[in-house]
Amino acid sequence: MDFDSDGIRLHYEVHGPGNGVPLVLVHGFASDYRLNWVGTRWQEALTTAGFRVFGLDCRGHGHSDKPHDREAYAMEIMAGDVIRFLDHLGVRSARYLGYSMGARIGLQVVIDFPGRVQRAVLGGLGTAGAIESAEAIAESLLRGEPTDDPIAQSFYRFASARPTNDLKALAACITGLRPVTDPRELSAIQTPILVVVGERDDIAHGAPELVELIPSSRLVTIPGRDHMSAVPAREFKQAAIEFLAAE
Repeated sequence: MDFDSDGIRLHYEVHGPGNGVPLVLVHGFASDYRLNWVGTRWQEALTTAGFRVFGLDCRGHGHSDKPHDREAYAMEIMAGDVIRFLDHLGVRSARYLGYSMGARIGLQVVIDFPGRVQRAVLGGLGTAGAIESAEAIAESLLRGEPTDDPIAQSFYRFASARPTNDLKALAACITGLRPVTDPRELSAIQTPILVVVGERDDIAHGAPELVELIPSSRLVTIPGRDHMSAVPAREFKQAAIEFLAAE
């Protein structure tokens, strides 16, 4: 299914019981709903737990439109896509689950539209990370070959392995995103937030410091997992479902 988000066509899926708890899922950079949440059995786990899952393909990703203008990927615009998604669905407020880029977008949604998210699980998120290598990642994507930056190499391999990816759109996206850095905004958050990171995640480093800045948050660390391998972890699913199901 598709909807119009301020002139950009965005693709989405809906799964789970009709009377289930509304839950928005937003994937990571260079991924999409199906890769991030279906193959990893998140959709199965969440719908079995009684959630009504609304899965979004972000602009520049999956089956959604893929503009090449970096200004189209400003963080506030990406957060606005989530709100327009909820409006399209007729959902006043929902729970939120995002990973990596999806977690950064979720954090912006919580800041800009606090009444629309009841509680949020933000995975693969720290005070720093892949965004520090944004220009190197974009250079790799535009050149069609990896640079010397190890994080850029990792993201290039991941992005280029999927033929549906538009590398120019992804280069625009990674440089257009600007994460929240104002501690005052973070300290004002009241929405319950669970931050989840892999113990060996060298992209989402700074998660403990981020949790210190957000008074309504707490941290779960998954032993032995890095940024990519944390996604399908059973411990991640268990912690997220327990947190999202709470009142």
